Parts: sequence; structure tokens; C-alpha cells
Amino acid sequence: MFAPLGIHHIAIICSDYQRSRTFYTEVLGLRIIREVYREARDSYKLDLAIGDQYVIELFSFPEPPPRPSRPEACGLRHLAFAVSDVAGAKAALEAKGVAVEPVRVDEFTGRKFTFFADPDGLPLELYEG
Repeated sequence: MFAPLGIHHIAIICSDYQRSRTFYTEVLGLRIIREVYREARDSYKLDLAIGDQYVIELFSFPEPPPRPSRPEACGLRHLAFAVSDVAGAKAALEAKGVAVEPVRVDEFTGRKFTFFADPDGLPLELYEG
């Protein structure tokens, strides 16, 4: 029987490893679990966590193809981070130079949310919950 226990991780391929590494660790504050350079693939793999939860694998590959369009391309639409205060998180990101859209309210849940992007334009969401 297939019975998922939860999401183990999300894999993201970036175009500029050092830029994305800085963004996810220093701007978003994710904690590095391990970092490996795989010489045979000329690729880095960075395992990141929020608190004690392993959540993101950040990969680099030589010349990855671009994302077809934003955000309605087939595949991952966006990655949402749960925060206790969307307005406060928005202000913290903006203080670090990140462009963040205006805060909106989800018409079905009544919760606040907003979007911003990683260095490759991957849509990221802050969702109050």
C-alpha cells in the first residue's frame, strides 16, 4: 500500500551555484546540512534545512535549460514557505534587497500571502499559517 508520510525534500537546479547558495542560506536563512561537489558531474549538491527539517536539495549542473515560463509552466509552480507573519517576513526580505510583491489575502482560507523569486526566477511564496 502506498501511504506517503510527508514530503522528504524539494530539488532545485540553479544556474549560478554561489549566487543561489548565498540566497538560500544567507537571505532565506536555511541551514546547511551537507555540501558535496560531484566531480564526475561537475555539479554541487547542497542539502538545506529549516530548523531540524531537511527540505531542499540545491543542485548545480553545467548549462541547465531555462524554465519555460513563469509561473504557469508545466512542473513545479512555486515553493511556499510557512511564516507566522507575512508582513514581517516581507519586510525582512526587502531589507536584504529582495523584491517582494504586495501582500494579498487567499480568498478561500483568509490567510495572507505574497510572492518573491530566487536568483533564477523560481517563484517562492510566503504563506501565513
